[in-house]
Amino acid sequence: MGFFRREKPLHEKLAEEGGLDLQRDVREPVFPGPLDPQHPFWRITGIHGIPRVREWDAVASGEAPDLPGDRLEFVGLEDGTLFTDDDLPDGALSPLADALEGSVEPPYHAIAVRQEGSVWSVAAMRVDVVEVPEEVTGDTVDLVINDGERTILVDDAESRAEIPSLEQFAAQQFGSFVLRASRLDDTLWEVTVLPL
Repeated sequence: MGFFRREKPLHEKLAEEGGLDLQRDVREPVFPGPLDPQHPFWRITGIHGIPRVREWDAVASGEAPDLPGDRLEFVGLEDGTLFTDDDLPDGALSPLADALEGSVEPPYHAIAVRQEGSVWSVAAMRVDVVEVPEEVTGDTVDLVINDGERTILVDDAESRAEIPSLEQFAAQQFGSFVLRASRLDDTLWEVTVLPL
């Protein structure tokens, strides 16, 4: 026996210590035990659990020296029009919209937060914008259609209003749905539709 020769190769010794059977025939099928769905690793997002839903389609930073406050929201349209509820100087939101350009296709809803000085972080998610020609008395509409049963709230109050343009928009996507619409201007509404 040579000076450096061991009784068993190292990989065999380690396999034995680890409880592995290296003597198994390769043609012999291996049936692992059943997976335990209650194991804690199955419930951790990113390991083997359910991945988190992405909240934003794009995130960017930009310098916007003319913006007051620390937080604001706006909606950007395909034609470059920006809607916000805040009273801002003309063109004040343009740097933030420019920062998002190329990262997310309009229309989008964006939330901007001041980081330091004139530097802002802005996150945007795509939305649907629908033209609603009907006369709607409020600024928000919640419409639920479930198995033919219809419920509508206008500004959080029950209503018997008929808004066919919103109903048709949602019905093209789902049979039963929840629709939430917020007025941008006289006839344009930001709309979110979720299936039931």
